Amino acid sequence: MAKEVSRKGFDVLARKSALYPQEELLAVERGKNAMQIGVPNEISLQEKRVPLTPGAVALLSNNGHEVIVESGMGLSSNFTDNEYSDAGAKIVYSAKEAFEAQLVVKIEPPIKEEIEMFKPGSFLISALQFGQLNKEYFQYLNEKRINAIGIELIEDKVGGMPVVRAMSEIAGISAIQIATELLSNLNEGKGIILGGITGVRPTKVVILGAGTVGEYAARAALGLGANIEIYDNHLYKLRRIKHALGQPVHTSTLDTVMLSDSLMEADVLICAIRAEKGRNRCIVTEEMVMNMRKDAVIIDVSIDQGGCVETSEVTSHDDPTFKKFDVIHYCVPNIASRVSRTASNAVSNILTPMLLQAGDVGGIEEMIFTHSWFMKGVYTYKGSLTNMHLAKKFDLKYKELSLLMAARF
Repeated sequence: MAKEVSRKGFDVLARKSALYPQEELLAVERGKNAMQIGVPNEISLQEKRVPLTPGAVALLSNNGHEVIVESGMGLSSNFTDNEYSDAGAKIVYSAKEAFEAQLVVKIEPPIKEEIEMFKPGSFLISALQFGQLNKEYFQYLNEKRINAIGIELIEDKVGGMPVVRAMSEIAGISAIQIATELLSNLNEGKGIILGGITGVRPTKVVILGAGTVGEYAARAALGLGANIEIYDNHLYKLRRIKHALGQPVHTSTLDTVMLSDSLMEADVLICAIRAEKGRNRCIVTEEMVMNMRKDAVIIDVSIDQGGCVETSEVTSHDDPTFKKFDVIHYCVPNIASRVSRTASNAVSNILTPMLLQAGDVGGIEEMIFTHSWFMKGVYTYKGSLTNMHLAKKFDLKYKELSLLMAARF
């Protein structure tokens, strides 16, 4: 009994004196190739995606890189500051601190006020929206000596564009989900199910474009039992999508008469044609829309490139639809932000391996010159990095340009 009392007394003493061993957080040793990565908040309208998730930050931190995250950066995708802090990120409370990092990672291109916060000679990875930004924008980046990599132009070793493909997969699946919502009574639609059930005619879905968006929209529609038709002017794309779907689907080139007849019976039209040069051309005329069924649904996924329906107008997530000729139009340019957490995970999974590889060789610039496959269309001229296609497009002199526009990893 005396021994038991003694032990209890020691336990009490230990608690009071804090004699139990406590955990101690040790700093991760940073090597000579460590990078400083800044992740500021997205201030563009309706942009809810983030470039790096807490899991990616943990991986980068464990490899010796310093990640600076602006407070609240991940909230739009339901990632908290505590998650980033626990992953090893340094949380800062001003955008300036994040933009002063050696490498800044964003989703949307920085606006002029944000560019002013960059340190000269720093690196940027973000969308650069090559077809929408003007010559003055790139000249201003150049004046600040910012080396920018277009996230939408990142390529893998087989020549694919993983970020574009991931966002296209999301857009294709989301387009069918949106159409399902807009056809229901809850959204003042015609009150039909997207698909088919026994004894009832299946919904007809017309898809313009046989690329990734079209493929994943077709997969989702077929899974629901809808009757689909796919139109594209590239026969090799039509062959590929038929092979990928593994089902006999109606495909056709963009024949105006056939398309017009098909749209008269369509319940849903999904426009997923990607512009090859500049702005998309108009494929679906106002007259075709007038002849569509009452309360039919048009989802113009290509609206960010001008759209391919004459009656399309840009809308937002807050007010995504409008009616014209009794046809419901959905023309939100950033569909992936509807499912920002999924989209953020997709982008983060693509960027993280690239950043780790860059860190292994001493940074983005070292990686460019060490690995010939990393950059496409980039040349050196008197020590500056130059993208020939960009220079020709905006009539910029090579010696005045220091932008990295496309990357392979």
